[in-house]
Amino acid sequence: MKWPNLKHLHYLVTLHQEQHFHRAANHCHVSQSTLSTAIQNLEEQFGCQLLEREHKTFVFTPFGLELVERSRRLLNEANELVDFAQTAGDWQAGNLKIGVIPTIAPFFFEGLIGAVQENLPDITLQLQEDTTSNLLSQLNEGILDLLVLALPMETPGCKQLVLGHDPFHLIAHSDLVDTLPMPMDVSALPAKSVFLLQQEHCMTGHAVSACNLRHKEQVSSLAASSLYTLVQLANSKLGFTFMPELAIKNHILTTTKLVSLPAEASAYREIGLVWRNATTRVRLFRHLAELLAPLTPIPTLQK
Repeated sequence: MKWPNLKHLHYLVTLHQEQHFHRAANHCHVSQSTLSTAIQNLEEQFGCQLLEREHKTFVFTPFGLELVERSRRLLNEANELVDFAQTAGDWQAGNLKIGVIPTIAPFFFEGLIGAVQENLPDITLQLQEDTTSNLLSQLNEGILDLLVLALPMETPGCKQLVLGHDPFHLIAHSDLVDTLPMPMDVSALPAKSVFLLQQEHCMTGHAVSACNLRHKEQVSSLAASSLYTLVQLANSKLGFTFMPELAIKNHILTTTKLVSLPAEASAYREIGLVWRNATTRVRLFRHLAELLAPLTPIPTLQK
């Protein structure tokens, strides 16, 4: 059988991503007819239907979905092959696209950029901030090479490497500290007094689990979009919140009247790197892990 055209496979993957011929064609910088013809050529080449078409709508067949997944892996490897060739095989050179979640990015970017500039000067760094689910999708699609996430987290098809621990602290206004149950008992906090992030932020799940915050009546219905919003809510004496030590060490409480109180010893999240199983850049990622582990509050990376 004649080998498929990588460009045609790229069109197929993009069509699955966009779920619309016109948007997919624009994304690929080709005409809609060119993209449609490429899909038909793939169907003829493989002798199997990729799309079930009806008027202006379509759905992928089971074979089409499987081909999309296999094509995505093939394209990722092809992109890494091109990067390898362009850098003459130098694992310390080339483009590196890293995604970081919002509860880590503001406190990690400066150190990450500095570490790469100082130790990997031939790496061209591209950074992106987004939610965990969006970053994982972009990693699997080959848009990103590496992620910095809060763990534990299910990452199918990917390798995880923990850099360090990030303890949680209970945050309260100084005027409210005397009202807290001592010794600290999270389950004794008043109803609706605990502010958390919106559900799309994985830190909410980590905080609930790590801090034994299992009673829904304690959690306020007002969910924040960022750690900075949580700080403002707590500083207004409206209630309490939980904050990772990474943010506290990077002065998020400066200019406030908030007090940080240690939670239980087991109340922490992990900060780690995540990459695709099939990547050929593991040597670079492990070296980068050694550079980034010291940026975490409690480094745990085993060399």
